[in-house]
Amino acid sequence: MTREAQIARELGERLRSARLANGLTLAALAARTGLSEAFLSRLERAQAAASVANLIEITDALGIGMDALFAEDKRPQRTSVAVHRGKGKASQPMIEAQGYRWQRLGGGAPRDRLGAFLLTFDKGGKMPAMVSHAGQEYCAVLSGEIDFHVGHEVHRLRAGDGIFISSTLPHRVENAGTGVARLLMAAAHEPHDGEGGEWWEPGIVVRKPQGVTKTKSILEDAT
Repeated sequence: MTREAQIARELGERLRSARLANGLTLAALAARTGLSEAFLSRLERAQAAASVANLIEITDALGIGMDALFAEDKRPQRTSVAVHRGKGKASQPMIEAQGYRWQRLGGGAPRDRLGAFLLTFDKGGKMPAMVSHAGQEYCAVLSGEIDFHVGHEVHRLRAGDGIFISSTLPHRVENAGTGVARLLMAAAHEPHDGEGGEWWEPGIVVRKPQGVTKTKSILEDAT
């Protein structure tokens, strides 16, 4: 079994265990998340790719942090200090999603309000659908060139460029360059009634809008 297949199997098993611990059927979880029962079943059986947006939706519905899906040991309710090393063995696995791969760099404890992720898009890679969820996020292009779709606009971003958005706006990313593109994403959720509650609010997946237009990047507009 490959490392990717092993990660997918372990992730599916933990999702199923968390669902059963909450006394939820697949149908009930589907109703809470807006994801299809068939997709959730495939995810638990390691037959579907898990995106960041999917796991945000599911962990919120289950009332757990994303650390519960990956951590081998008991973590605190809120992260105090966590160091990410650029070299050596990665502390968190790289997850395969449709059109890209992602890795959680920090955050994910039940009462954390911020999560940091590394997204990697191979040539031609792209998110297949627009997503939205509560909160805000900032994305910075580390290498390559991407098109960042927000609603009906498309922002062309290159290495060194960044974009800050309300995550409630439908958005997705695609590789617009000739090589691999890497994107650092920091996303903050909305607290429940002003207090640190569970991880994220339920998100939704929406269809790609029609009549998309091209716009310049923020940095290009400033020059």
